[in-house]
Amino acid sequence: VLLIDGTGDIDAAEDATRSLSMAWEIGLPPIIVVVDEDGASRFRFEVGADDFLLTDASMAEISARLALLSRRTGRSDQEAVIKIGDLTVNPDNYQVYVHGRPLDLTYKEFELLKFLAQRPGRVCDRDLLLREVWGYDYYGGTRTVDVHIRRLRAKLGAEHETLIETIRNVGYRLVPRPREG
Repeated sequence: VLLIDGTGDIDAAEDATRSLSMAWEIGLPPIIVVVDEDGASRFRFEVGADDFLLTDASMAEISARLALLSRRTGRSDQEAVIKIGDLTVNPDNYQVYVHGRPLDLTYKEFELLKFLAQRPGRVCDRDLLLREVWGYDYYGGTRTVDVHIRRLRAKLGAEHETLIETIRNVGYRLVPRPREG
């Protein structure tokens, strides 16, 4: 959760919220703006805030709002099973199924597929995939991503390999259903 202090300057809080919402690459955490009663009526939530807290909120209210926000944004302690068409990714037990058939994936293949499945339809460039799946300390090249994608497609099989779409000179995206081709 990101807390933005809006008690002193509502305009600055709106600018900060807007900037964070537009600049955050992936997995933007929920944004809560802390305001006084005057600020609650003036703050424009369309700039990207998910909720607000009044400065005199009790601990019970803060806990309740945080729990509700976690459920609403899908950020609970347990990762949910991801279902996209015939693809099922279960982060709890590292299992992937395609049309009910289990896939035997390596750890990196699983992490790569899970990362794409968490962002269906969104293009992920190779550098982003390297940073998020392999980590900042990985020194290999972007061809590593291409090789892992090729292996994933082979394991998905001819019928489902088009779930992972190549965006030339950019990266990859997971499409919700195989393309007609």
